Amino acid sequence: MRFGVNYTPSVGWFHSWLDFSCSETARDLEAIASLGADHVRIFPLWPVVQPNRTLIRASALEDVARVVDIAASFGLDVNVDALQGHLSSFDFLPSWLDSWHRRNMFTDPDVVDSTAAYVHALAAAVGDRPNLLGITIGNEVNQFAHAPHPSPHDITAAEGHAWAARMVAAARSGLSSGASGPSGLEARHPSDASRASGSGSAPAPLVTVAQYDAAWYDDAQPFGPEHAADHGDATVTHSWVFNGSAAVHGALGAGSVRHGEYLLQLAAAWNRDAARPNWLQEVGAPTNVVDVAEAGSFTEQTIRHALDVQHLLGVTWWCSHDVSRSLADFPELEYDLGLLTNDGRVKPTGERFREVATASGDTRRPASTGSELGLVLDDVDAAGAPLPMTRADSAPGGRFAAAWLALAEEHGRGPQVVLRSRLGDTPLLAARGITTCVDVPSDASTSTPLAVAHPATMP
Repeated sequence: MRFGVNYTPSVGWFHSWLDFSCSETARDLEAIASLGADHVRIFPLWPVVQPNRTLIRASALEDVARVVDIAASFGLDVNVDALQGHLSSFDFLPSWLDSWHRRNMFTDPDVVDSTAAYVHALAAAVGDRPNLLGITIGNEVNQFAHAPHPSPHDITAAEGHAWAARMVAAARSGLSSGASGPSGLEARHPSDASRASGSGSAPAPLVTVAQYDAAWYDDAQPFGPEHAADHGDATVTHSWVFNGSAAVHGALGAGSVRHGEYLLQLAAAWNRDAARPNWLQEVGAPTNVVDVAEAGSFTEQTIRHALDVQHLLGVTWWCSHDVSRSLADFPELEYDLGLLTNDGRVKPTGERFREVATASGDTRRPASTGSELGLVLDDVDAAGAPLPMTRADSAPGGRFAAAWLALAEEHGRGPQVVLRSRLGDTPLLAARGITTCVDVPSDASTSTPLAVAHPATMP
């Protein structure tokens, strides 16, 4: 069981890649390690590493590798995100992909080739580090594919699958070329949710695909649940209660503090392998909907509920440090998301995180086996045809979400989620440990499903 933190540099935010400082990075990572974290997730800026479609800067790759090495000195493993892409309401697309050079980032052959070359090079640059936890293709790249992004790169679901497969293959190829250990990482890794922290004896690094929650809640989003479950080595979720959960349930209501648990269970319904790891890779306490005085309790309850999810790889909190108020134009919530203040003081949320991580972060602790109860999600009709509003029904305020929450409160943990299209897959249900399946009650209480919010649309 892993406990980690998404690393937001205290000096210069992610612009710090422009003038990288080993000493400032070491100070930040030492503070993160003091919170009981065993790993960090880091975010190179794509235009800094690949400013031209055919130029990948060796010095920028060396800076990324230095961060991995510094983290190792504090006992921290590292997950490296490739395509940023998008961070905290700001887009970081290379100039060769925008304005006069705008092309579709997901389908243009030259762009896809060059992007894959970057992902390969980044993976190769860190592939031999013993504390490399993995490579994530990019931070919530699906937000570029549809509204509310102001200039989306339109694609179909099939095109999304082709792009994700290409990027995962590029990462695995890069890891193979950079690793000094066994090769063959381009083959799908066996599922393994138990990795030793900072030991150098962990299995091969994971390759993952990360999406924001429109993938599960917005039927119009071309990247969907299948993209999370069918690509890479773990199913990744990012849980943010500003998506409507806190509006429906209140900051400390069950539907808010269980949202991370719920989204993990929902996403796992599409896993074809019952033992596939599930990773809550991003979750935080946004103070636009969670009062500062309630943030510590929200943090602890959110993590403890997530620990009940089967094959949980870990929880990676957003984020390490507050954004400095010397930096302009961030949504207000971004200035107060850290477990640490910008000058390195531990906040109440950081204290709660440390308490839970210290108590529950033993890597020998077995992952939860999951509930024996399965709640059936109607993804197809009686004839087996796909239903058009499955994701909306699963969103905060939807009938399915309400029914899941009612069962979670009744039983003390959330049920697993079973797709109706897989209800007849007896071996899969048995492998998941599900013995009883129930339908959403016809009289299930519900409110109007809310549109999925994106932080870039918030004041």
